[in-house]
Amino acid sequence: MPSSLPGDQDFESIPSLKNKALRINLNKNIYGTFAEIGAGQETVRHFFRSGGASGTIAKAMSAYDKDFSDAVYGIQDDGRYVTEARLQRMLEYETELIEDRLSREKHPEKMFFTYANTVATIDFAKKYLGHGWVGIKFQASPGEEYSKIILHVRFKERDARLQQITLGILGTNLIYGAFYKYDQPKKLLKYLYDHIDMDKIEIDMINFSGPRFENVDNRLMSLQLIKNGMTEAVVFGPDGNNILAARILYKKNVLCLRGSFRPVTKVNMDMYETAKKRFIQSGTVTEEKLQTLFEITLSNLKASGEIDEEDFLHRAELLCSLGHTVLISNFKEYYRLVEYLNNYTKARIGLVMGVNNLVDIFDTKYYTHLSGGILEAFGKLFFKDLRVYLYPMKDAETGEMITSENLKVHPRMKELYKFFKYNGKLKDIEDYDASIGHIFSREVLRMIENGEDGWQEMLPNGVANLIENQHFFGHESSAKEQNEDAPV
Repeated sequence: MPSSLPGDQDFESIPSLKNKALRINLNKNIYGTFAEIGAGQETVRHFFRSGGASGTIAKAMSAYDKDFSDAVYGIQDDGRYVTEARLQRMLEYETELIEDRLSREKHPEKMFFTYANTVATIDFAKKYLGHGWVGIKFQASPGEEYSKIILHVRFKERDARLQQITLGILGTNLIYGAFYKYDQPKKLLKYLYDHIDMDKIEIDMINFSGPRFENVDNRLMSLQLIKNGMTEAVVFGPDGNNILAARILYKKNVLCLRGSFRPVTKVNMDMYETAKKRFIQSGTVTEEKLQTLFEITLSNLKASGEIDEEDFLHRAELLCSLGHTVLISNFKEYYRLVEYLNNYTKARIGLVMGVNNLVDIFDTKYYTHLSGGILEAFGKLFFKDLRVYLYPMKDAETGEMITSENLKVHPRMKELYKFFKYNGKLKDIEDYDASIGHIFSREVLRMIENGEDGWQEMLPNGVANLIENQHFFGHESSAKEQNEDAPV
């Protein structure tokens, strides 16, 4: 008999959907509500069909009509229904209802939950594939404070019925994971795709909260979404929680600075501040409609072959401490970043980059996978209302400042470079701080790791203290100082 193929054992160990639902149903203490809007009662159907549902399902409802939905959950300020705010309201309302109507004295062992989703499947014209919000609020032991998992999905299938089926599977996986895998959030995340092909649905945002997830860093969960191939880009705010890209980028002007930020330096901040000033002066950009992003690509996170999650959190913590919104992406090429941003806005986009980054853009080796090569990439990169803001660099040999005027690209790319420069797509940053041109992240990192002094002055205010106090990037000086000061 032939031996099993690699992965067979893992595949066979995945519980069937019926077994997942049945295990929930046969747990006499799990009891709750299913509230599903927009695609029918696809999740609760699995629990009805598996058997033993009478001990689990308190109520199943679908307030499909908008007026009825408003009568139950209230009217949202923005008048929309497929939003995180709507999902949160559904979870709060249904949880309060079950707590009010069931006596804790009569049911001391019950673990209550509310599962909810609000979705829009593919439209009749098949122009918009649809998206939705899915979440669960639950107790992992009787009487404890509720924990919560909220996620956003984008449908990829082009048939509403298939999207509904996928939604039902996802919901079943989420409920099962909440009760039986809450102590392994990374695995819980992977198990959301049990019995679902990756090309059917995209999970592009997830947040964990509550007592069962006190030690979960949602920025790290964002990273898992990309590592697992569930999405290609995630955004999180200064508070560390994940944000839906569409919510903050819709119809906005976007200014994006890509870097390793290992660590973030004064040069990074000078690039950002000077580019932002010039971007706003470009004529069509206002402060009120501007969203800035600090982007770290997956390739930038793989400093030593594999992604170091602790190192990632150090970078993220420093950027968040400065009040910035962070984009983590799988976009190695700039044109893919611009395509992503253009999904959410048609307003002007600005990219801030150094000389080396711009030279790389004109290197044909990065576009061999495209049938149209570099011309196809440039068509995607510069087709929309895009501006590239170039931060100058001092030539190590001549001491000359390299700008767009004296930048050297491959001879075959000269005319292409001139075309984009003289069509106003490329702008030099002129009011830069020349006194900090010697600062490079890799040199700061080397100094930190070797215990050298002087790197503190190369970083924005507050960043050095955070590195020292939290021992980021292998910093150990604080511990050494404590030992040296200890009585002999």
